[in-house]
Amino acid sequence: MPARIIAPVSRRLTVSDLERSVAFYRDALGFEVRQPEELSDGEPTNRADVVNGPAHIELIATRDDASNGQRSILFFETDDAVAMHQALESAGTRPSALEEVNWIKMRVFEVRDPDGNVLWFGTPFGGPNAPRPDRMLRAIMPELPLTDVPAGVAYYRDVLGFTVNYAQHDIGVMDRDKTRLLLVARSPRHTGIGSCSFYVHDADALHAELVAKGANVQGEPVSYPWGLREFRVLDLEGNQLSFAQTFE
Repeated sequence: MPARIIAPVSRRLTVSDLERSVAFYRDALGFEVRQPEELSDGEPTNRADVVNGPAHIELIATRDDASNGQRSILFFETDDAVAMHQALESAGTRPSALEEVNWIKMRVFEVRDPDGNVLWFGTPFGGPNAPRPDRMLRAIMPELPLTDVPAGVAYYRDVLGFTVNYAQHDIGVMDRDKTRLLLVARSPRHTGIGSCSFYVHDADALHAELVAKGANVQGEPVSYPWGLREFRVLDLEGNQLSFAQTFE
């Protein structure tokens, strides 16, 4: 039996050439075209629905680049990533190499459609997770070392948008929304640099905010196959803060 898409996906994509996109999803990816080719008055429609098992994609043609260069990312769970990779390679889609992403236990690869939208295909590997005990841990409060804690407190307040919960010469307790971190003075126990990660609701909006405030932002947000859209910021002394948004 050929590899199948097994998890529901419902998305709308804008495309520059509807006929070309329909041909790609139908002939290369094995989708079925469901939308009639003409409207009731005989005029060609600017949309088409393509379906593959539980996956439903609405393709909408635009006369101009309505996406402003923005590309979508879709993830399709399959019952056999290896077989799917072989099938799509035979269809001429030029899939990327198969990768095993251990922390999500998925074997994945990437294909690009004619408009550059990123299509990830993946299959879980390994056995089921062990039963979890009752929750014990409630929150995390990372400590980041600084030589100049007062300067760090000002930076986190004025540039990174944190509020000062408490501060003195060798410690700063910094809050933003539901998160808290500690800025601590360097000592024999606190040397080098630290790092921590935050889950956020809108990575692009936060990125724009921090760029506007002059933060040391390390590049644009990037969407990764394991389901996170992420960017990084360095503070005054090189501690790294990662901000990540989950996506479908």
